[in-house]
Formats: sequence, C-alpha cells, structure tokens
Amino acid sequence: MDSRTDQVDSRGSLDGVSTPGRVADPTEGISHEELALAARNHGLPLEALRYDVTPAGLHYILTHYDIPVLDSSAWTLTVQGRVRTPLTLDPVALRSFPPVTHRVTMECAGNGRAHLTPRPVSQPWLVEAVGTADWTGVPLRTLLAEAGVEQEAVEAVFTGADHGVERGVEQDYQRSLTLADATAADPEVLVAYEMNGAPLPPQHGHPVRLVVPGWYGMAHVKWLREITLTDTPFTGFQQTVAYRYRQSPDEPGTPVTRIAPRALMIPPGFPDFMSRTRVVRPGPLRLEGRAWSGRAPVTRVEVSTDDGHTWDEAELAPQDHHSWSWRHWTAPWTAVPGTHVLTARATDAAGDTQPVTQPWNRGGFGNNAVQRIPVVCLPQ
Repeated sequence: MDSRTDQVDSRGSLDGVSTPGRVADPTEGISHEELALAARNHGLPLEALRYDVTPAGLHYILTHYDIPVLDSSAWTLTVQGRVRTPLTLDPVALRSFPPVTHRVTMECAGNGRAHLTPRPVSQPWLVEAVGTADWTGVPLRTLLAEAGVEQEAVEAVFTGADHGVERGVEQDYQRSLTLADATAADPEVLVAYEMNGAPLPPQHGHPVRLVVPGWYGMAHVKWLREITLTDTPFTGFQQTVAYRYRQSPDEPGTPVTRIAPRALMIPPGFPDFMSRTRVVRPGPLRLEGRAWSGRAPVTRVEVSTDDGHTWDEAELAPQDHHSWSWRHWTAPWTAVPGTHVLTARATDAAGDTQPVTQPWNRGGFGNNAVQRIPVVCLPQ
C-alpha cells in the first residue's frame, strides 16, 4: 500500500498528512515522496548553460503546491495595507506603467541539497536549480509610489495564488521584503508579466510574479495577487519557519536571503546514459560555464582538472550592464588518457569563495560547494 495512504488520519485531519521537517538516516535512500517532488520540479540541463538567456522550458522550476490555472482577463493585483491610495490593477492597468526589463539569474535556495550528509529530506536538488531570464514588468517601487507609502509601513508582504499545506500549516504562499529592499533602485524589484519577451508561462507565475534580483528563488513569489504593506514584520510560515539556516530544529536560525557565489561548468564531451560520467578524446579542449553571486559581482573563476588539488584561473567574459546575471567563463584543458575530476569555483567582489566542502545546515539551504564532474579520457 502507498505509504502516504497509510499516513492519512482516519478523522480527516492534517495529522500524519503533513509531517515535520527531518533529515534522512545515513543509509536512507531517496523516498517516493522526494522522487515525486523531483519529477514535478526540474533543473536546468547543464548543457543549456551555453545560452546567455535560458529558454523558458529549460529554466529551473520549484513549485511548492499546485500550479494555479488563472484567467488573466479576470485577474487583479491589489496593493493595500499601509498605503494612502489602495490600488486594484488588472493586466491593462499594470501594463499602462512604463515597462522595465532586467536580466536576472535565479537559483533555488535548496540547490545542492542532495549532496549533503545527512541529507535534509525535501526537493533533492543536485546543482541544476538555476536559470537566467529577461523579466519584463513594472518596478515595485513605482507601484508603491503610486499607492503612497504611509510613514509607519515597514514591510511589503506578497501573496501568491498557490495554496497548500506545509508541516501542518495550511497557507497561501507568502513572503515579505523590508520596505528598504522593496523600494531599492539596485537591485530593482519587478512585478513581472513577461519572461524572455513572452507572457509568463503557467509554471513561471502567469499572469504576474515577483522578481527580486540577487535573492534566492523563495523570494520571487509567483502568481502574485496581493501586495500588503504592514507596520510590523511579517511572521508567516515561509518567512520565519521555512527558509532559515539552522543546525537544529529548535533554534530560530537566520534568514536565507541573497545567493552565495557559484560557478558551474558545462560538462565536456558526451555522457554515459545512467552515470552521466563524461567521455572525451585526447587533445585540446575548451572548458566553459557560468558564474554568479547575489552578494557582489563575480570577479574570479578558477578551474581544477585534478579534483581540487591544483587550480588555474579561468578567463571571465567582460562585465556587461546585466549586473544581476551570470558571467560566462572559459579555460583551456589538454585532455590525456585516464580518469579526471573537473571542478570550478567562483569568488565575488565581497571576497566570498565557493567552499570545496560544504558546511551543513538542517534545511540544506545555500549549499554552494563546488561542482565535480567525473571525466574519462579515452586512449589514443
């Protein structure tokens, strides 16, 4: 019998349906529940790092609950709470504001979780939970200025149309930003209605979503329907229970916010179907990939072809005006017969460098340990 059926409380309550967060036993494999999450939420195929802008269908997806089916002609966004003039905006009204487009690299806060030991039980990401898109919409600060922010407002709370249960709490998906973050000029938060020049796909928040450059994906509320300014800090589940760095379940932890630096390499050669081990032929090769950080611009990428024993500096593409997007990097390598482990690490202007081994936290958040790619170079 399905283990989930066994867990359902006969009284019809949430007891046993939505269980507390936990970490897996050392010998515990991926569960059916984790496999179901992995099937719903896909990562970026690493060969798609070749695109400056990720095609919408290849961009990573993380959806907490169901994807709402929304009729854009009947949709409205309300701006309410501690404002002088509450707003109710339909798609035509939202598009009447001057549009802005930002190229933003977005990464899931749980990227890399499945590499941790013991493994936090949740969406079992490896390293592919990332993508970069051109998002078009209205700056949040423009809408807040239109509504008129009252002096006592301290936070903006964002409510999506997705609804579900998490750790026993029934909820709409909600997150907040401080007023300073919500109204900043750089990074400029967007209320976005287009992705890569087309209307948002359903899985990416149609008809409207939030885009918060530099922050992990939990802040980019999809299917946005309400913006509420409050005079006290928001204490909802996704803000104060989930998305916290903790070592134990009983500590308050610190909030997950900006993206830690990361470099990913496009796997060279061609793969084995099951193991994904790469196969190359001897001779000169060009290694390449992307690097990003939500804390400060990436200033250096290093590459190792001997599993981190030695490092050589890669060449970074010139910095363009897309300050919240990834940077392309390249490095030469002459492959010789044998087995190799390729890796890369990024350093940003704040001095943060990717770790070779990852400090553990209970939620599996912010795991930016270096990627490792096993490679077999064939004999001559």
